[in-house]
Amino acid sequence: MPSPQLPSHQLTVPLTGSLDDPQRARDLTKMKRLATGLFLLAAAVFLVCVLIGDETGAWVGYVRATAEASMVGALADWFAVTALFRHPMGLPIPHTAVIPRKKDQIGTSLGTFVQENFLTRHIVEERLDSIDVPGKLGAFLAAPGRAERLADDAGAALGALSDLIADDEVQQTVSAFVDRKLRETPAAPGLARVLELAVDGNRHQEVLSAGLSGLAEFLADNRLVFRTRLGDASPAWVPDWVDDKVFDRVFELLRSFLAEVGADPEHPVREMYDRRLRAYVARLRTDPEAAARVEHFKLEVLEHPAVRTWSGSLWTTAKDSVLTAAADPDSDLRARMVSVIRSGARLLTDDPTVRELVQRQARRGAGWAVERFAGDAAELVGTTVARWDTEETSRRIELQVGRDLQWIRVNGTVVGGLAGLVIYTIAQLLS
Repeated sequence: MPSPQLPSHQLTVPLTGSLDDPQRARDLTKMKRLATGLFLLAAAVFLVCVLIGDETGAWVGYVRATAEASMVGALADWFAVTALFRHPMGLPIPHTAVIPRKKDQIGTSLGTFVQENFLTRHIVEERLDSIDVPGKLGAFLAAPGRAERLADDAGAALGALSDLIADDEVQQTVSAFVDRKLRETPAAPGLARVLELAVDGNRHQEVLSAGLSGLAEFLADNRLVFRTRLGDASPAWVPDWVDDKVFDRVFELLRSFLAEVGADPEHPVREMYDRRLRAYVARLRTDPEAAARVEHFKLEVLEHPAVRTWSGSLWTTAKDSVLTAAADPDSDLRARMVSVIRSGARLLTDDPTVRELVQRQARRGAGWAVERFAGDAAELVGTTVARWDTEETSRRIELQVGRDLQWIRVNGTVVGGLAGLVIYTIAQLLS
């Protein structure tokens, strides 16, 4: 039958780290031996004094009183020190084994102490005021090779992040978002604005010139095709030389007309083209039917399989492009990242406005973080201590402070003996 599971807040976990220092353990053992040795010395002196009796001399009483008080002081302080960590001699005496018994309360009190005396907005902001945050950050970023390493880390982080993202879900989301935005955005005003910018910049005439030039090249490249089609359409009784004459005449007139329109900026065809385009822009803004035709055409384009395939591949294409560039040390993206980091380092070091802004925001952010998370930090301390193994915690704490506590036993032995000597001396003087 499986054992019952304890709630997470009741589970004990072993302590980790370098607290279990062999040197500390050796020092603690030496101090225990010293304190115990002084107690045994006082006990031996006391025993000798009892055995030789007072007949030997009055000094025996003074020595015995001193040794007796030393033993009492040593035993009392041994009990006090031991009671912090365990039951003396294994006896469940009340109010002993304080640390094991009060471990959880100690953790809670420690967390509260840290929160109230260290994690406060005033203390953190006062500390930040004495630190040149932008200067330190700028020096960190400006260190040789730092920008390249950070760019490498950013590229690796992007790759790791992409592995956590479900491409199918993101791709569907992006595709649906793009499709929805395109459908919600009226096409006529946008098209009118584009045409208006083209007309105002005289770009529409450049487009016409390019179109005329392209059409002239097309006619020249397909001259034989057009001549063949004319021959096929001409009656059989018409001589070929007549067809050649007619075709050459018409073809040259057409090419001449295209060249004339293309070369003359003031040609009537251009003026008519300009007027009609401007009128069409006005209709797009004012005529609901013209706007509806454009909107209908937009919806037909969006429903085309090629367009739907394109919108569905936006995420994959963009992600692959970014990841490829991020992984390539020689890519423009990596070069830009390095440049941005270096520029940021210079601004943090030299620009007073940026430095003041970063310092102010760091102070504000730290204050906000302390107010927001101080309680969580205190709770973390309390719950972490509560989960520690009781015996292990007691042993670790004893290793940290036990050597100093053993001096209490030593002092208790010495001070107790002196106190006993003083008391015995006063008693003798008063008797």
